[in-house]
Amino acid sequence: MDRPLRVAVIGAGPAGIYAADHLIKSSETVTVDIFDKLPTPYGLIRYGVAPDHPRIKEIITALFRILDNPRIRFIGNVAYGVDVKPEEMSRFYDATIIATGAEKDRALDIPGIDLRGSYGAADFASWYNGHPDVSRDWPLEAKEVAVIGAGNVAVDVARILAKTADELLVTEIPDNVYQALKQSPVTDVHVFSRRGPAQVKFTPQELRELDHSPNVEVIVHPEGIEFDEGSLEAMRKTRHVKMCVDILQNWAVRDPRDRPRRLHLYFLQAPVEVLGEDGKVVGLRTETQELTGDGWVRGTGEFTDWPVQAVYRAVGYLSTALPDLPFDTKTGTIPHDAGRVLDLDGEHIPGMYVAGWIKRGPVGLIGHTKGCSGETVTSLLEDAEKLPPAPQRDPAEVVEYLSQRGLQLTTWEGWQKLDSHEIALGEPHGRKRVKVVPRDEMTDICNS
Repeated sequence: MDRPLRVAVIGAGPAGIYAADHLIKSSETVTVDIFDKLPTPYGLIRYGVAPDHPRIKEIITALFRILDNPRIRFIGNVAYGVDVKPEEMSRFYDATIIATGAEKDRALDIPGIDLRGSYGAADFASWYNGHPDVSRDWPLEAKEVAVIGAGNVAVDVARILAKTADELLVTEIPDNVYQALKQSPVTDVHVFSRRGPAQVKFTPQELRELDHSPNVEVIVHPEGIEFDEGSLEAMRKTRHVKMCVDILQNWAVRDPRDRPRRLHLYFLQAPVEVLGEDGKVVGLRTETQELTGDGWVRGTGEFTDWPVQAVYRAVGYLSTALPDLPFDTKTGTIPHDAGRVLDLDGEHIPGMYVAGWIKRGPVGLIGHTKGCSGETVTSLLEDAEKLPPAPQRDPAEVVEYLSQRGLQLTTWEGWQKLDSHEIALGEPHGRKRVKVVPRDEMTDICNS
């Protein structure tokens, strides 16, 4: 492609950064500006992945190399749809890729889910990761806690709740999170999975990490360790499923160890009601399930009440609709055709594209995100010659326009200042970094 192309990417998480990478590799005439509503890049890698996951966070090294390309510009602290509208972006860019991800909790429609002491896992993860837009306080008052879900987020939440604060002090958790966890009275964390051990969604690595704490005994309750033909087929076809099942079976038969905290794993238990008194959580009711032969389950009519004082639902993330763009509320996605955003009549909105979880739903690992972004960029490049050129093409114009609106923008150079500052905060304490939490403090450091 010979035509110079200016593209805006909305969202500086992996999907947006990979889309920018695909674009600049496609042609030397392409330049990309990546916008994010936060002052910092990396999205859920910074604010969603648990802080005791250093290997997963190493993905930031690869993302850094992409963002460090001079043909990619990071512009932070800009809320798309609020600070700048789609029609305004078309003045400065030939095309826009929406890659805003999914950071809200999917709803769980059971009685009592709105009781005091019932929380979403995404909100909890934002808190323990120091997200600037959530409260600094979190009520850790329960001795017994239920976690609903069978994915990586569920085991992240369970592990953070079960570990002692001092174990997490070597990570990048903010001081307010450390102090709150240090006061937590928790003794037992109960994780409930609706289906069997062959249907869990967490990875073997995530599962093993549950058992690394010297203060937490992981207990697999054998009553739910059951398999049908669908389960056996899943184990035959998928290596990581077989690995997870082997780990769980080994844990189910081992002798218990004397540790101060316990993390319980239950299978074939579906939540049906959060129990409450005086508006506060006092328990969780589950229904025992049975496998139906194809890896799915049905209820047996047998119910159990579990005495817990807090419930965390980890049943999936949900994307947020953006102003002036179509949105499917059932799937939590923007309608598209191979990444081309479609209007209500199914027609492509010229110059509008979508990538990542807001395109395909909150499923898949980083590798899936890379392929998803590649498909979107391929569509954009196929359309490039017929895209109407943006009238204001000087890169300085968009920055001037946003600055005139009173926005305190952050840049790639500014992020590197904040990055160095956080690392320096951690060094005296033997920590990789200590996160700065307040948004205004972050922007001040970025612009110092």
